[in-house]
Amino acid sequence: MAKVKVTQVKSFIDRPKSQKDTIIALGLGKINRSKVHEVNPQIQGMIAKVAHLITVENID
Repeated sequence: MAKVKVTQVKSFIDRPKSQKDTIIALGLGKINRSKVHEVNPQIQGMIAKVAHLITVENID
């Protein structure tokens, strides 16, 4: 399966609770924290929901 590296680049202060929960579920929570995930529909949905707070890199 393909993998992606997700890095938080913006704070989630003053964001809706659902976005805060999504950032925590991705294993982030502090700026510049990164986590590697396998790509599946659930992860893609989480990434789309908080795309303005994170950067995504494909890993071969």
